Amino acid sequence: MNKHLLIPFLAILLGCQPAAEKQKYVIGYDEPVRGVWLTNVASDALYSPENVAEAVAKVHELGLNTIFVVTWNKAMTMYRSSVMKELTGYEIDPELDPGNTGRDPLQEVINEAKKYNIKVIAWFEFGFSSSYQENGGILLQKRPHWASLDAQGNLTTKNGFEWMNALDTEVQDFILSLIMEVVNNYDVDGIQGDDRLPAMPSEGGYNPEVAEAYAADNFGAAPPRYHKDYNWIQWRSEILNDFMRRIYAEVKAADPHCIVSMSPSIFPWAKEEYLQDWPTWVNFGYVDMVVPQVYRRDSLAYTRTLEAQLKYILPEKQHLIYPGILIRVGDEQPSNDLVKFKIEENRRLGMEGEVYFFYEGLEKYRELLTEKYSN
Repeated sequence: MNKHLLIPFLAILLGCQPAAEKQKYVIGYDEPVRGVWLTNVASDALYSPENVAEAVAKVHELGLNTIFVVTWNKAMTMYRSSVMKELTGYEIDPELDPGNTGRDPLQEVINEAKKYNIKVIAWFEFGFSSSYQENGGILLQKRPHWASLDAQGNLTTKNGFEWMNALDTEVQDFILSLIMEVVNNYDVDGIQGDDRLPAMPSEGGYNPEVAEAYAADNFGAAPPRYHKDYNWIQWRSEILNDFMRRIYAEVKAADPHCIVSMSPSIFPWAKEEYLQDWPTWVNFGYVDMVVPQVYRRDSLAYTRTLEAQLKYILPEKQHLIYPGILIRVGDEQPSNDLVKFKIEENRRLGMEGEVYFFYEGLEKYRELLTEKYSN
């Protein structure tokens, strides 16, 4: 063929090829995510093999296909961790295996979930928090230099939680070592951080080494005393963005099929209060799924909040968003009508699934969920 005709011919040929089908679901899924968080707080679901089996069976009965099981909470693991045993002496939360029998709740959840083809995502709930009302707890007793400091030089504390310095590479290495321990040793479908991973209160980060790094990037200036100064927020958020990118890269290097999911607070509050610039994670491909905590107690607030979140996300990335719906806090539960409204609003706005917080609230909505998720 005449070389001058080759290029137009190839153009015509390529133009006849079917366009690549747009990704519709999160990687590894051939249907929308319908999930629930399974915790070790205000729930006994993880405290015996029998309870685990009962919980997973109920998740299946209600038409859900994903369990986000707590894996890291209260500075303890819900699996047998060599990292934590070396650091603290505790291989697993002793409340979950008081007789030290070798029990492994994470593995039990995985085994039960496989019976129903339910995906299991390891949820690192405690994130960069070191303790809750324990002045740093065992982590900062063992590693006091890991503490995050506020502008007054005190341990960063917010809503009762004390925090490690999420900007410190040694602390980041520790958290990542827990994540990779699970990815490498367990047949999980994914991992998840939340409003504490990657995160840190914007009141934190006034450590001397952080101040020195900030000064090097800002013509010798010290960090502003006002913790919500725009440039100071942005500078620290970018460090956490880099860590998010590192989490994604290392997880995918170990297992390309492992889902990287995050469940941050709503934006921009998440960035202003906890340095979570999560639209960047979505838009630049540092996550496979995001479950924003759209925990609103009335219909109008839910709609307005969810609509606002989507404005920050590129249209071609919006299929990665699955809203978090609050169905229980303490003894309080929303009405069936409100939960039904939220599900229907998700559909109206183009989101085909959701994740519920948390497992102990599910039973009230049995009829609604089986109706909505029945095949």
